[in-house]
Amino acid sequence: MAKVIIDKGRQKRIESGHPWVYANEVNAIEGEYVPGGIVEVVNFKGRFIGKGYINPKSQILVRILTRDKNEEIDEDFFRRRISSAWEYRKKVSDINCCRVVFAEADLLPALIVDKFGDCLVVQTLALGIDLHKDTIIKILNEIIKPKGIYERNDVPVRQLEGLEMKKGFLSEAFDTMVKINENGVNFYVDIENGQKTGYFLDQKENRAAIKDIVKGAKVLDCFCHTGSFSLHAGFYGAKEVLGIDISEHAVDFARKNAELNNLSDVCKFEAVNAFDKLRELQENNEKYDVVILDPPAFTKSRAAIEGAYRGYKDINLRAMKIIKKGGFLVTASCSQHMTPDLFRQVIFDAATDARKTLRQVEYRSQAKDHPILWSSGETHYLKFIVLQIL
Repeated sequence: MAKVIIDKGRQKRIESGHPWVYANEVNAIEGEYVPGGIVEVVNFKGRFIGKGYINPKSQILVRILTRDKNEEIDEDFFRRRISSAWEYRKKVSDINCCRVVFAEADLLPALIVDKFGDCLVVQTLALGIDLHKDTIIKILNEIIKPKGIYERNDVPVRQLEGLEMKKGFLSEAFDTMVKINENGVNFYVDIENGQKTGYFLDQKENRAAIKDIVKGAKVLDCFCHTGSFSLHAGFYGAKEVLGIDISEHAVDFARKNAELNNLSDVCKFEAVNAFDKLRELQENNEKYDVVILDPPAFTKSRAAIEGAYRGYKDINLRAMKIIKKGGFLVTASCSQHMTPDLFRQVIFDAATDARKTLRQVEYRSQAKDHPILWSSGETHYLKFIVLQIL
């Protein structure tokens, strides 16, 4: 087995449990290997750190799978890891719809498995895990016994690994418009054409957390996507909800989901740019009891943090200005590069400019089926804060 030798002084993060070895951290590679194959990772003294799969086309040269030198990366290895992930979800989550495997956090780098009802959606986002896709599908069928499995590998990150983008059935064909129930609210999920795997499961527990503050409230839900927060607000007794999203497709879906829950009279939706709509509402002196901000990631790299900071500040500032005194701001960021401290600072700066006083009600992160691996900061990406505007 080839050995990847880490440069002196570059080993601490990896030895502390982070699963990624970057190409610029490597001093040398001893021995022959095939792209996607398993290699050993050792420090500059030759001490074993772990074993993982290698891809010379990727900036992440090696993704570590095990810290046990004697553990073989074979079918039984994947069975153990997937079984462990599934048992964890059965303990902490509603398994009707949940993330079954969360990549690095389940010690299976670059593998995503989401469950929607009795269907699974799979992403294999790196060469080394993609080579084991058939084995993974076999094991998922054994352990979970889904009605069907669909592949959503139509994501650009695969191209960085030298992989093609593709999607399609990994089982017998089935209806890809799936109905799920989350916290008592019904949703249609388009696992073939929806964003990512079709639905954002990571906010499941946060959507339930708005229950008390939306009862009897006038609610604005920005970046509403297919209406998940809007419909939870309606379900929990909001008197009126306006959900806005720039995507006509998403808004059409949100309206269908409202009909599904008999909430069309309460929950209305508009396809509009959220930045523009917030500005218009402020200019018209509109007021809301609750404003929800759940935007897409404004930055996917550290280099774009400055622009993201401005974007987050703008929407939070405008939201604060249209919230009634004593009302609530529900604000989130799903960008891993927007750290919790930086996100808090953005919101505080917005409040200072808006001349508002903030009282924190609750700070939350992603749902328990998206666990956080402390040695891998990338797995802690979602920040969710409920604030009262005084």
